[in-house]
Amino acid sequence: MADIYAGVDLGGTSVKCALGTADGEMVAETKIATTAHEGAETVLERIGEAIEDLVNETGSRPVSLGMGVPGLVDIQEGVTRFLPNLAGHWKDVPAGPILSDALGCPVQLLNDVRTATLGELTFGHGRGVNTMAFFALGTGVGGGIVVDGKLRLGPLGAAGELGHMTILPDGPPCGCGSRGCVETLVGAPAIVAEGIRLMRIGLAPRLRELVEGDITRITPREMAEAAHSGDEDVKEAIVRAAGYLGLAVANTITVLHPELVVLGGGVANMGDLIFDRVREVVQEDVRMFPADEVRIESSLLEEKAGVMGALALASRGIDAAGKSD
Repeated sequence: MADIYAGVDLGGTSVKCALGTADGEMVAETKIATTAHEGAETVLERIGEAIEDLVNETGSRPVSLGMGVPGLVDIQEGVTRFLPNLAGHWKDVPAGPILSDALGCPVQLLNDVRTATLGELTFGHGRGVNTMAFFALGTGVGGGIVVDGKLRLGPLGAAGELGHMTILPDGPPCGCGSRGCVETLVGAPAIVAEGIRLMRIGLAPRLRELVEGDITRITPREMAEAAHSGDEDVKEAIVRAAGYLGLAVANTITVLHPELVVLGGGVANMGDLIFDRVREVVQEDVRMFPADEVRIESSLLEEKAGVMGALALASRGIDAAGKSD
């Protein structure tokens, strides 16, 4: 029987857990609430229990576990350094050793978007690709880069922070401390904020109908639907955000000249409103070489990219992922 591996995708509101094989066959999976307010040790205990439940369900114990975490991590020691969206920020939490002791197997940690990039590389559009860039477009904007068929992490595991390249030097302040980052212009909160503004001044009647006047229900999905249903100002706001993203993609293509750029996350799910403008900007702005052959695709794995990447991390390890040489 093939070895079984465990994958964990730790998010701000939920945790995806799975058991699977090295070739990406999912054997069992579950999702639990993060409840980060309970503290890091309690969250890790519940993750361990969720994996044990999958072990009991399948009768298969993992030989190793990989976990993507939303922030900075010491990939050698398995210690979280700073997870900005979790209560307490998980400063210097030995998450890897804690889970390893609980489950009796080696545990490796990696930033969540780098993990999703590894998932797309191993099991998604990236199969057979030599050079790739991955943008995760959600509440935040993260990224990952692949060179010579390997995920490149840099000395701190932080290489590929594509969401924090500056697009507008005098733009909105970003949580990273800079201004005008991709994240401040293209992240879901920025797009939703513009939808709220337009609705409040009467320029988004279709959006108002869709959410029944409740601004807390506005998400990129509702905005895309409103744009397709006739809200021209909402459409313009989405296309403008996509233009900023297009600049980031064009910059990445100019620096890296990848074969493939993958866009994942909830904002990417807005579809052609995003992709058409991104491709248009890339054609306008990449001048050093023909960009026609650079594929720009939506994630094949979608919301499972993170947990699938965690399985790849567990089965292949950090070195196979491509830690800096």
